[in-house]
Amino acid sequence: MLYYLTKRGELVMEAVFLFFCTLLVWIMTPGIALFYGGMVRRKNVLSTAMHSFGAMAVISILWVVIGYSLAFSPGNGFIGGTEWAFLHNVGFAANDSYSDALPHILFMMFQMTFAILTVAIISGAFAERMNFSAYLIFIVLWSLFVYAPIAHWVWGDGGWLSKLGALDFAGGNVVHISSGVSGLVLALMIGKRKEADNSAPHSLPLTLIGGTLVWFGWYGFNVGSALTIDNVAMAAFINTNTAAAAGIIGWSAVEWLTNKRPTILGTISGAIAGLVSITPAAGFVSVPGSLIIGLVGGAICFWGVFWLKGKIKYDDALDAFGLHGIGGIWGGIATGLFATLKVNDGGANGLFYGDPSLLLKQVIAIVVTLVFAAAVTAIITLIIKLFVPIRVDQDQEFKGLDLTLHGEKAYQD
Repeated sequence: MLYYLTKRGELVMEAVFLFFCTLLVWIMTPGIALFYGGMVRRKNVLSTAMHSFGAMAVISILWVVIGYSLAFSPGNGFIGGTEWAFLHNVGFAANDSYSDALPHILFMMFQMTFAILTVAIISGAFAERMNFSAYLIFIVLWSLFVYAPIAHWVWGDGGWLSKLGALDFAGGNVVHISSGVSGLVLALMIGKRKEADNSAPHSLPLTLIGGTLVWFGWYGFNVGSALTIDNVAMAAFINTNTAAAAGIIGWSAVEWLTNKRPTILGTISGAIAGLVSITPAAGFVSVPGSLIIGLVGGAICFWGVFWLKGKIKYDDALDAFGLHGIGGIWGGIATGLFATLKVNDGGANGLFYGDPSLLLKQVIAIVVTLVFAAAVTAIITLIIKLFVPIRVDQDQEFKGLDLTLHGEKAYQD
């Protein structure tokens, strides 16, 4: 009897833990709305926020109807089946494929917050110029044909990248690389904003508040991916904060050397860069590894945002690719370098711990994710263009999307 009560208490504690982590990840999407909203011009702040809240509405419905089933139900190595459509047979009882303790329905909700956030991240690339109706169609198709397959490859029952042995603790491939490269493709296909060279953040305090909420929610994002409170979860907790702090230092150091002064926008961007970089590695690496990952992540994302974007001259408005794409790629490679069985015996040893094969597996996963997400995003965009204007017209862009698409103004003059 005492054993039963103790065991039940442990199960309840784990469920409460993941419930709280789910709420933390949920708050990241409104955080993205504020983070992105502060970085655009004042005439586009509400339309930018609508991308995040639109994702919360549309993907929440899509996920319970079919998205979760395609991503996580048993299928083949590339896509799940339809047996969990409309959450059929997804109830309170645990599913042993993912956890023998947690309610299956809770695991579904936790994963839903990831699917919503990923779509919201993409929107930063085409801010201030995409038609909202085209955006809604895009996120439905992208979630079904890009997000669900990649999630199944990495985390699903029988996914081929999982069988290969590639590691992605909390979404380096699934969330950040897929959203970053898809945002880049969209930015290239939609074209540059008319006033791209003269754009500047209209409210850095708003961006700072949003970025802080994203950082706060990231603890649920990474720590919750352990699915239980154990040594791996605590390693992910410490590594997440360490990498975020190191990302600030890495970004600010390069910014200080390059521009002769550190900025608050650079500080919060560096934190996000560090968080993105540690995401695939959070539960697999030691503290020294997370420190290096965050430090390099901050520096390399600064390079992506300011040098690479300037060199190629694409208009990734809010640096979805510069932060999430580049940071995710580095994080995936770094996992292949710094992962160690000493931290997580369910992972693998990386190159610096004696096994170079993990690095090869990580590179394969990264390349496949990049190519697949880019190709399918391009196809989806071309199809949408046949039926709906994907970009607003010049007059709408000049007047601002808040007023012309939504009939609202963020600030009353």
